[in-house]
Amino acid sequence: MRAARALVVDDDPDILAVLEMRLESIGLDVSVARSHQEALTMLNEHGFDVALFDLRMEPVNGLKLMEDAHARHPRLPVLIMTAHGTIDNAVEAVRQGAFDYLTKPFVPEELRGKVGRALSERRWARDRTLLRAVGEALGSSGTMDGMFETVAHATVEATEAHRAAVFLLEDGRLVTKAVAGASAEDGAVPLAGSLDELGRAARLVIEKQKPETMSGEGVEPTAEDVELLALFSSQAAIALKNTRELERLRSGALAALGRMAAQVAHELRNPLGGLKLFAEYLEHRLDKVADAEGADVARKISREIDHMTELVREITQFGRPAALRRTPTTLNGLLESCLALAQARVKDTGTRVVQELDPGLPPVWLDPREMRKVFLNLLVNAFESLEGGGTLVLRSCPADPGWIEVCVEDTGTGMAEETRARMFDLFFTTKDTGTGLGMPIARSVVEQHGGRLEVRSQLGRGTQIRVLLPVEAP
Repeated sequence: MRAARALVVDDDPDILAVLEMRLESIGLDVSVARSHQEALTMLNEHGFDVALFDLRMEPVNGLKLMEDAHARHPRLPVLIMTAHGTIDNAVEAVRQGAFDYLTKPFVPEELRGKVGRALSERRWARDRTLLRAVGEALGSSGTMDGMFETVAHATVEATEAHRAAVFLLEDGRLVTKAVAGASAEDGAVPLAGSLDELGRAARLVIEKQKPETMSGEGVEPTAEDVELLALFSSQAAIALKNTRELERLRSGALAALGRMAAQVAHELRNPLGGLKLFAEYLEHRLDKVADAEGADVARKISREIDHMTELVREITQFGRPAALRRTPTTLNGLLESCLALAQARVKDTGTRVVQELDPGLPPVWLDPREMRKVFLNLLVNAFESLEGGGTLVLRSCPADPGWIEVCVEDTGTGMAEETRARMFDLFFTTKDTGTGLGMPIARSVVEQHGGRLEVRSQLGRGTQIRVLLPVEAP
């Protein structure tokens, strides 16, 4: 973590030298300027935590400099420096927005105390703003991934670390959930899996609602950072519990709705079968009398019946999922066949497809028939989001020990947060011809296998869907 930065502005070089020495002695990173313009240049190029301006400077005084500084950095605490004879002016400066004033000659205790209070006030104002923003974001994110990303970005901003990661403790192992800051786009932070094996200083946001130190190489957070991260931890833990409870309730409601829909679908199956026979008979009779227009209408009726029959089948599958028939399966072969089917189904010609399939993966115990439906659905959705061209990446790789990850990533239209939060709701769809069952069924099948389906998406930038599966049957 960097030291607090102070900007000192005075047209007297001796005063600058004294203040630079004394402020550095209390741990500040000090920059000095001798004029209004030089100070503004520094303010434009660097961020400062506190500023000390001399009241009497020529040709522009400290009050005008404070006004210009606050126009650029409204929360920057400014201490006005003045001689005893101009204290009234200094008091007026406080009325105009100065944090406090310092009298010359400087008393070391007064200098240390007022600068320290200014830094504390700035820190508290910033932390208060961050906590409010984090609280609002956690309350409205709607998804666990969005919540983890919020905490990671707020941690970088609060502590000014180069990089921050959020982990969860799952089954005794640390799992990376979000990364923010420098090189965050490179991917997840590699993690050995235990606190003792982690080789960097960090803070863990967990359900215990208190910070646990993971010590190692690196710069330790300050005590103030720890307090703030403890508050983040508490907020995140509560939001995590609420999100999990919401998902549990939603899953229960969806299951009940699915069972009811399956019963209704069962009652519709026989009438639809009868309608199909009548439509085909009608088409046959109209063809015999050379009524091409009528036969075409009959074929359209038949196609709509087929669509309704498929919808009934999907509803029944969701409400009454079939028992899995697991076999040792070569995952990459399954993915390649699904990719070929998806490309043929959407007749895609403009998408760049990148396959990153790890040839060293072990066979996975799964139901190939059911998982084929999952991967085909994800790939078709990705191709459909890339109607204007773009890139689709299909990746398979090892995850945690005993787990395999499949990732379908596209640079398509992406989803708004509201859409992502509802994408697993039964019958929710953004497509003109969609049933709203594809993603709920996909997640249901993955969870039947003991796995997880995770989604990250940004409107206008694309979507990433990760399927995590155990190698062995649970």
